[in-house]
Amino acid sequence: MRNVLNSYGRALLSQLHGKILLLSVAPFILSLILWGALLYVGLQPLIDSLHALFTQYDFFRTSGQVLATFGLGVLKAVIVPLIAMFMLLPLMILTALIFMGLFAMPAIGRHIGGRHFPQLEKKHGGSLLGSVGTSLATFLLFIVVWVFMLPLYAFPPAALVGQAVLWGWLTYRVMAYDAMADYASAEERHAIMRTQRWPLLAIGMVSGAAGAVPGMLWMGGVMSVVFFPFLAAFAIWLYVLIFIFTGLWFQYYCLEALSRLRGVRGMTDVAPADA
Repeated sequence: MRNVLNSYGRALLSQLHGKILLLSVAPFILSLILWGALLYVGLQPLIDSLHALFTQYDFFRTSGQVLATFGLGVLKAVIVPLIAMFMLLPLMILTALIFMGLFAMPAIGRHIGGRHFPQLEKKHGGSLLGSVGTSLATFLLFIVVWVFMLPLYAFPPAALVGQAVLWGWLTYRVMAYDAMADYASAEERHAIMRTQRWPLLAIGMVSGAAGAVPGMLWMGGVMSVVFFPFLAAFAIWLYVLIFIFTGLWFQYYCLEALSRLRGVRGMTDVAPADA
């Protein structure tokens, strides 16, 4: 736990570094362009299809009764766009994760590795293709489990715990791969993923909890059509910032774990900002 907290403190300080802040620009712009185009072209057809489905099978009456049971009857008027947003949210998170792996994590690895782990040899056990493949495979499994967990929303405490664990697992599987792609061999990466799975899952769960904030903004866009584009853009930007901090946290923790595995000196003192 001490290494988890130490890595958290280091990540928090590094988040304020100018070079790290600039890393949010490319993933944010790419995510904004992609989702701006997708929402412009596909959001209304998706809402229309869901509305037709609800009308055909009388889901409006059923959903209204369920919402009224929990004192949320006011949401009946926006249940269709709310479900549409709920369906799109995981895809938005996936694209942010992929863009992070492509454009931010290599730079984070160079920044942290060069400044704080210069003694570590790079064994290049991961690759760009492996990063994308890991993200997609993990996400597909995530979607399957996520769908099966939807009934838990009838009991909110269980749903909250289940979603926290699931998002934590998704985050640590993707981020840990990217954090060790350059420095660890495939065997070393598998060993750390196996022996450090619980601390890595804890980091992922805390980061996933932070990720609930932009998710609420994204869902809140349903309530305001006028402000939806701005809320969606702000949510994407927050996701990118949170993922960059998460990437820093995983990078510090994983490289420290790799140092211990190899029996070499661990994290050094922070170098001057202009180093």
